Amino acid sequence: MTVGTTYETPRAGERKGEVRTVNVGGMRVPYHLTLLERPDPYLDIDSYDPEADLMALNMGPQHPSTHGVLRVKLYLDGETCIKAVPYLGYLHRGVEKLCEKLTYVQITPIVDKNDYVSPMMNELAINMAFEALLKVEVPPRALFIRTVCAEIQRVASHLLWLGTFGLDVGGGIGGGATLFMHTFREREMCLDLFENLTGCRFHYNTHQVGGNRHDIPEGWDQKVKRALGHIASRVDEYEAFVENPIFKARTIGVGVIDPILAMELGVCGPILRASGIDFDLRRDAPYAAYDKVEINVPVETAGDAYARYLVRVREMRESIRIALTLLDGVPEGPISALKPVKGPTNVKPKPGEAYVSIESPRGELGTYVISDGSPNPYRCKLRPPSLHAAALLPYLAPGSMVSDIVATLGSLDFILGEVDR
Repeated sequence: MTVGTTYETPRAGERKGEVRTVNVGGMRVPYHLTLLERPDPYLDIDSYDPEADLMALNMGPQHPSTHGVLRVKLYLDGETCIKAVPYLGYLHRGVEKLCEKLTYVQITPIVDKNDYVSPMMNELAINMAFEALLKVEVPPRALFIRTVCAEIQRVASHLLWLGTFGLDVGGGIGGGATLFMHTFREREMCLDLFENLTGCRFHYNTHQVGGNRHDIPEGWDQKVKRALGHIASRVDEYEAFVENPIFKARTIGVGVIDPILAMELGVCGPILRASGIDFDLRRDAPYAAYDKVEINVPVETAGDAYARYLVRVREMRESIRIALTLLDGVPEGPISALKPVKGPTNVKPKPGEAYVSIESPRGELGTYVISDGSPNPYRCKLRPPSLHAAALLPYLAPGSMVSDIVATLGSLDFILGEVDR
């Protein structure tokens, strides 16, 4: 594992860069983060200081910094938050029930819109669950294509996050708009690659039960190498934007997450790795073609907004390396294990159930599906990492200034499409 700094002076007897860890449930946890005092998310406002001049402030559902249609009711004592209550339901789409009304081959375009920042990840997670029900073995070529696309999608997702996070923290980097424009410039290159592959820039409908719908077109591999090589050279530029005292003041020590609480809430992905937990499904439970390449997992131990920034930037570099490595080894052969679907009812798994999870840009994205032998899933349950990340807000907001809540919320990188699915 690659361990980062805690931004602190080491204790006596410790070398610089070393972090004292303890074992919690089989995971190594940074000891200093276990000492954090958790605020009471269920604070009774009526029992608070009667002399305090309290104010209730609705942050959202129209506020741009809520990263979607989210309402967070903040109870403020002056400028300091004493309680935060998130409210969902403003975006509810009923995707899981829609999946139960559609056939297996019709569902992929529906889940594209859950985590709309990385739609190809949604396609991969749900089709892998269907394939587990069918006990279908996906051809190696399709596995390689899926993995390359997943890593390009991860880069595109982190680019969008970094740009919008620049807007969240604001004036420290030229109002944030400069970083936003630069990251979106490179994100367009990722979308160009997906358009060349699938014909679509955003909602692709490219994964299907048994493999892929689209094969690699002639010259696509060279376009990927040029685009990712260019983006890799730009990562240093992004870091130059944010390596300044104002950005660090807005992020270091802000929104510090206790890793034990995070594990209790089911938080995963970059948020968990920024709190010192070395866990990544691509390495620890390989799927697709991840067993064909070495996975280096960036881990930080400070648990704050700055640590989450460091993890995601390093993940971009790692994703570029993984995609380029696998691209050179894509085998020849078919891209689907099933015959072309001639009708929506062709795919009928035997009665049974399956759960499959993948490492999306936000963490463990899982699909639990039950089949009753019909062309439609009897039950389809999605496990979105963003929902678990949003559960941190009542613990992170109390004690923070309003401006710090915006930075904390942005650093969590949750997508309301999959929270309020």
